[in-house]
Amino acid sequence: MASIGWVLLLFLAQLHTLLSTSIAHRADGGNLTHLPVSFLCHPNQAKALLQLKKSFSFSRSTTRLSSWRNGTDCCLWEGVGCDPSSGHVTILDLNNRCLSSHGLDPALFSLISLWRLDLSMNDIGGDNIQSAGFERFTFLTHLNLSNSGLYGQIPPSISKLVNLLSLDLSTYNIDYSLGFYGPNYYDYYNNLWESSFDTFVANLSNLRELYLDSVDLSNSGEEWGTSLAAYVPQLQVLSLADCSLSGPIHKALSRLHSLVVINLQGNFDAAAGPFPEFFMDFPNLTVLQLSETNLEGRLPSRPFQSKNLRVLDLSYNMNLSGHVPNFSNASSLETLRLDGTNFVYAIPTPSSNFASLKELALNRNLISVDFLSAFGRLKSLHQLDLHCFLDNELDIDLDSGSDLGPIFSWIGQHKNLTSLGLFGCNFSGVPPILLSNFMNLKNLEIDNCDLPRPMPDAIGELTNLRNLYIEFAWFSGPMPAAIGELTNLRNMYIAHCGFSGPMPPAIGKLTNLRNMYIVDSGFSGSMPAPIGNLTNLEAMDIHGCQISGLIPYAIGQLNKLRWLVLRGCNFSGSIPSSIVNLTQLTMLDLSSNSLNGT
Repeated sequence: MASIGWVLLLFLAQLHTLLSTSIAHRADGGNLTHLPVSFLCHPNQAKALLQLKKSFSFSRSTTRLSSWRNGTDCCLWEGVGCDPSSGHVTILDLNNRCLSSHGLDPALFSLISLWRLDLSMNDIGGDNIQSAGFERFTFLTHLNLSNSGLYGQIPPSISKLVNLLSLDLSTYNIDYSLGFYGPNYYDYYNNLWESSFDTFVANLSNLRELYLDSVDLSNSGEEWGTSLAAYVPQLQVLSLADCSLSGPIHKALSRLHSLVVINLQGNFDAAAGPFPEFFMDFPNLTVLQLSETNLEGRLPSRPFQSKNLRVLDLSYNMNLSGHVPNFSNASSLETLRLDGTNFVYAIPTPSSNFASLKELALNRNLISVDFLSAFGRLKSLHQLDLHCFLDNELDIDLDSGSDLGPIFSWIGQHKNLTSLGLFGCNFSGVPPILLSNFMNLKNLEIDNCDLPRPMPDAIGELTNLRNLYIEFAWFSGPMPAAIGELTNLRNMYIAHCGFSGPMPPAIGKLTNLRNMYIVDSGFSGSMPAPIGNLTNLEAMDIHGCQISGLIPYAIGQLNKLRWLVLRGCNFSGSIPSSIVNLTQLTMLDLSSNSLNGT
């Protein structure tokens, strides 16, 4: 009984302390505001943060940092973290708030206790990034300034941060594969370069993760590989995509056997060279992305030793040949991209188990029923891209619909497939009924394909589509009214498709549409009035068509529009007065028409 009493007393004491602390932090708590307030945050650091907030513009941000108020504990502010014992600010994470400023305010560099700083996905660069100041962050272990509008040479002061474990100065490019590049994406890209890679990494011996995607390293020659091997021996993540690397993949990188992620894709100016076979020996490798790196010769036939390889992307190395890669544990593989290569296939062995494969992209040599069927049913497959191109022409070996019908049937077995890309293929003889196999598709991309003419009504059965991209697909005749059945569509891009006749009024049923791009696609006649029903549209770009007559008055109902381009059509008459209702517009282009009025 006595022990229970002591426990009860201890609980009441802790409850009193908790309530006292809670009351002390209520700066506007009615009758309690007269109580003395004890903050964990240091006043000078709160002052620095408030000065930093003052430097930001919030015109298109996702936050106002409303919790950042004078007289409150900065350790409780949005994006701020403090050491619980000292009260020093150790974390500042304002990732993806869409803030903007003209450079970094000097107040930032007074927060010298920071060990994690993340200002990514904000436009904070100004004309030039500060060359000094970062060296004051002597405790910093994580720095992320990716997609933050930075311009200039990488500040030398960053190279002095000897405790850094993770550094990210990348620009992660938007995926343009679906052709949508309108006002929903603000280009907070970095435009950075480094002329002496060796000097830059010389003091970063503790680094585990290095992301420099799209940083210009064209002056580094071969030194980027030798410098990393010499100075950053514990590196686990190396991401140098789109860095204009000119030297080959140096064999010195074989010393970085702790690498887990290697992303060198998009360095198409790299000196031609063989596939770096030593990558196959890295025991913990999970991601290997070497697309567009000018690899040539034959891929070694031996398997990758890592049993945890999840992503292998060798796409668009046109001179890379051999058989499809071997894997010591195919069941771990989630992404396999071999499009744009010269691989040929040997039938996968019965022991190959691709149970985890989610994304598969194949070149023309691998698109056969025998090869695909050998995989069995890929129950996890979500994305499939088939590239039938042969030397940038339609593949004459796949010009028979009877050959491709079984391939469509194989694809249709994969009920979890949500994304399908068809490039340079001839499907003109495939029965439209096979479209009913793809009921779960959310993304459909068709580029430079010969398709059934006219567009089949069966397109309306793909009712789960969110994104539709069709370019250089030479239909004839009108767009079917069945297009109006795609009521879940968010993005539509149709370019160079050879339709004739007017746009169908049924397009007004696509009320969830956010972005609509119709370019050089042969439409004529007047624009249908039901287009005014697309009240969720944020971008409409219709140009290079033969659409004539008046711009519908109903276009003024699209009050979410930020981007309106009706260029190079045959519109005539007055600009509708309703256009003044489009108060969100940041882009308006009605040029090359026969319009009058202001």
